[in-house]
Amino acid sequence: MSKTKNHKKGFRAKEASTYTGLATSTIWLYAKQGRLHPVKLSPRITIFKKEDLDNLLNNSSKEA
Repeated sequence: MSKTKNHKKGFRAKEASTYTGLATSTIWLYAKQGRLHPVKLSPRITIFKKEDLDNLLNNSSKEA
């Protein structure tokens, strides 16, 4: 997880990957599985909410 404070509320897939430390393909896999809920802003722009990413990371750390 990124150590810098980030005040963004949504991340594109590559930014979400950097923020979480997961591969971009994993971000998309989790979206396909329903573990993440992407928000479609336009036909070519999809974001992932920071809150959803934080919840994913918190749940993953509890399971480990």
